[in-house]
Amino acid sequence: MPQHWPAEAIARLILDGFDDYREHFRRITDGARARFEQAQWVEAQRAAAERIALYEEKVAETRGRLRDRFAEEVLFDVQHWPLVKSAYIGLIDVRFDDELAETWYNSIFCSLFSHDLISDGCMFIHTTRPSLRAQERVAQTRSYLPRQDLAGTLERILQDYGFSVPYEDLPRDLERLEAQLRASLPDWVCKDPELCIELFSSVLYRNKGAYLVGRIFTRDEQWPLVIPLLHREGQGIQADAVITDEAEVSIIFSFTRSYFMVDVAVPAEFIGFLKRILPGKHIAELYTSIGFYKHGKSEFYRALINHLANTDDRFIMAPGVRGMVMSVFTLPGFNTVFKIIKDRFSPSKNVDRNTVIEKYRLVKSVDRVGRMADTQEFADFRFPKAKFDPDCLAELLEVAPSTVEIENGDTVLIRHCWTERRMTPLNIYLENASESQVREALYDYGLAIKQLAAANIFPGDMLLKNFGVTRHGRVVFYDYDEISFLTEVNFRKIPPPRYPEDEMSGEPWYSIGPNDVFPEEFPPFLFADLHQRRLFSQLHGDLFDADYWKGVQEKIRAGKVIDVFPYRRQEEPLALPA
Repeated sequence: MPQHWPAEAIARLILDGFDDYREHFRRITDGARARFEQAQWVEAQRAAAERIALYEEKVAETRGRLRDRFAEEVLFDVQHWPLVKSAYIGLIDVRFDDELAETWYNSIFCSLFSHDLISDGCMFIHTTRPSLRAQERVAQTRSYLPRQDLAGTLERILQDYGFSVPYEDLPRDLERLEAQLRASLPDWVCKDPELCIELFSSVLYRNKGAYLVGRIFTRDEQWPLVIPLLHREGQGIQADAVITDEAEVSIIFSFTRSYFMVDVAVPAEFIGFLKRILPGKHIAELYTSIGFYKHGKSEFYRALINHLANTDDRFIMAPGVRGMVMSVFTLPGFNTVFKIIKDRFSPSKNVDRNTVIEKYRLVKSVDRVGRMADTQEFADFRFPKAKFDPDCLAELLEVAPSTVEIENGDTVLIRHCWTERRMTPLNIYLENASESQVREALYDYGLAIKQLAAANIFPGDMLLKNFGVTRHGRVVFYDYDEISFLTEVNFRKIPPPRYPEDEMSGEPWYSIGPNDVFPEEFPPFLFADLHQRRLFSQLHGDLFDADYWKGVQEKIRAGKVIDVFPYRRQEEPLALPA
């Protein structure tokens, strides 16, 4: 090999780009506390979107610097990139965020080379390297021993996690938190002299809330612990609840919500801490939940290839009504769906491929308020042909031949796809639900539509088949090809007929603009089942009135960020527009 080939210099420049990204990431994240204290809710939403866009911006900058500094015959000689990887390993082994640095390196490599050149020799496909993260511990938690004095311990906690804004009514909050904690735990727990409360030292921020996250445990048992804090403008900070139910805490960290802002010195340590209190969560979701969505994508991919290598699972078409724009397949033993864009859409769909891609990318940057599934976008997935059910593969090749093809007779290439968490389609769920479950699901379906509207999102196609039910019973929207900002929609009431003949005509007697929506038309469009239609009208009949939607638009245009809480509040209902 020529001595002038600069592996170390390339590795150093890649790491410099990572340091620049991490510094900007920290700067945005560190501003979360001030935004919370100053009730800068619109700025908080902008910061969240800015931080998501930051990764690709910094990758592009780093790629540009590499191309400016190194000749193409040097930079694009893939045979020598194992040396770059080796040099890079030497640079990151001393770091406490080396797993994120690995993902960053992969992103730079993929931005320079075709995905055909992806290999463990050039990239970090698998990672089994020993790390300082496993040898040196950095204190990231605070521990409290109540010794049967819960009230005093809760007071110390809230004082330790103080803000520049005072608590609105600390005695009131302490009384409520203690009562909720005692009610949620067995009687003997609060009397246990070895009871311990352990909290992560940094506060987690998202939207209009701040969260203290940790666990409460005895020698033999433990419970997750989350204390949400709210800032009531002009009144002060309120400790709103204490949550120890694992399902509720899991919902707070759901794949349907925006990412937290939190200062994390050692990411792997914090993820390990979260994994202990939420054992049902995959580490990919946990990394994603705190803003490291690219590394979450890496962990997802590793879990996927490990699953395929160690099971007989085969891809099948996902159950439910076939989509008019997307074709959806899944692995029965892997809780994910894979979505590809069809080559030809149903005639009723007035969108093109690029518009669909833009809509799906939009979802990552907006506040999902717990009602839209997060997505990960992948290019050039390769799977063994034997891992596909023949009927599934035949359908994919038929509806999307530009995206799915067979390579060398034994490999399936998926040129472009999105992954989402698998859910039960709402229409299928309702077919097998009891009367009480139907009522609960339809109530949550309407609430999902209202909460999306509160976040300035109009789903467009609100058919039941485009919503899913999570394992926690929450209704979530997952079909994004027709979403738009609510403020872009023109909600109208149907004008009265001009003549008696108008009502008999098969054509409307009024003009319809491209962004016009008539909520009066929703009932028969959404519900073929008359019982479900009547029930939904009782629960959320205001959604059939254009004035309701216009009222939400007015609040959004006035700059109001509407409260949508990720947990059940005991004192008041969700604050949604009436």
